[in-house]
Order: sequence, then structure tokens, then C-alpha cells
Amino acid sequence: MDNLLEFLFGRDVPGQLNILAQTLLPAIWETVYSTLLATLLAYLIGLPLGVLLVVGEPGGIRPLPRPVMKTLNILVNILRSVPFLILMIMVIPLSRLILGTSVGTVALLVPLVIAAFPFVSRLVEGSLRDADGGVIEAAQAMGCSPGRIIRAVLLPECLPSLITGFTTALITIMGYGAMAGVLGGGGLGAMAINYGYYRKQTLVMYTAVILLVLLVQLIQSLGTRLSSAVDRRDTRTAQRISLKGGEKTAL
Repeated sequence: MDNLLEFLFGRDVPGQLNILAQTLLPAIWETVYSTLLATLLAYLIGLPLGVLLVVGEPGGIRPLPRPVMKTLNILVNILRSVPFLILMIMVIPLSRLILGTSVGTVALLVPLVIAAFPFVSRLVEGSLRDADGGVIEAAQAMGCSPGRIIRAVLLPECLPSLITGFTTALITIMGYGAMAGVLGGGGLGAMAINYGYYRKQTLVMYTAVILLVLLVQLIQSLGTRLSSAVDRRDTRTAQRISLKGGEKTAL
């Protein structure tokens, strides 16, 4: 029985509870703010880049030279191909140059943003490719400029999908941040690794993992609800069906 309890909760349960009391709230805060900040910074780069990958292609709203588009696609593909832990090691000098340190939650932002913005750009690109081509053609026929089409037609039309992509990016970046605990990052991931793995304090590790799962569930639930709330495609479809039904009745 003692061996089972030790396997489930580790040694010195009172000591682990004391560690949780001291470190749990700061770890949750570090996880939340680093994830949110890194996601926002990644979108500052990835959102315009994703839009450019769609509107700048041949036949797009604002075609760009083929060499430019090819270079952008190659750059995005290369950055997406590097595993996060390896990328984090590679950008340690850059973190030190920008922030003066490569350890801690703040230093984690540099590799998180570099790893996340190519992923974000592909999410945005995928969302924009689902836009209704007829709506865009109608805006072009009305003489709207490319910038106005992007702001007033393309992005609003794809807003539900963009919100879903933002939710996916947020969860992915949180996972990156948890992995960064191996190399001196902060938050719940660092708590799980430093205490749960290195010191065999299983209760601390389980608590950190459960909280990460709950945070992911909360983010996914909020993202799904928000995406559904702004999705007007079902309303437009119902209106079209209603109009067709009215026309048939009139006939």
C-alpha cells in the first residue's frame, strides 16, 4: 500500500503540498501571460504574412512577383520544419542579445514567437482560402481597392475560421511553452519537469499536467463558442433558402 501511494504521489506529500502552495499560482500566471503574449506577437507577424501568401499569389487580389512568393513560402516551410526544442537552442544567442538572458519566462518569448509565426501564417492562409470567391469578385467589380477588400470583405468573411485558427495557435504555443521547461523556461511545464521529473515529486507533476489540460479545455471551449457566435454562414444560407422558397411560391 505504501509503495502504491509513493508511486501515485511520490515521497514527502506534505512537502509537495508546501511546494504547490508556493509555486502553483506564479506558475499558472507565467503560463497564461507568456502564452497570450507570444500568441499576440506571433499574430503581429503571422497574420500579415498569411494574408500576403493568399492575396499575393498569381490570380490573387494583389499578385506579387513569383520570386517573392516563392521566397516567402520557402522561409515559412523551413521555420516550420525545425522542431521547437532544437529551434530554442539555436536562438539562445538571440534571446541573450535581445533580452540579456536565455533563461526564464521572458526569455522564452523569443523562441516561442519565432516558432509560432510561421505556423500562424499557415493557419491564416488556410482560413482565407475558404473565403467565398463570389463575394470577392463582387467587391472587385464594385471597384474596391485590394486593401479595402482585405479589410472589409476577406477578413470578416473568414472571421469564424480565423478565430478557430487562433484557438489552435494558442493551444499549440502553450504546448511549446510547457516543453521549454526542459531548457529553463517557466510556468507549469517547468514545474512539472523540475519537481515532478527531476525530483520525483509525482503529486506536483500530476497537478501541473491536470492544470495544463484544464487550461487547454477552457481555451478550446471559449474559442469554439466565439467562432460559432460570429459565424453568419448558417444565417445567410437560411436567408437564401427562404428567398428561393418565396420565389417558388410566387411562381
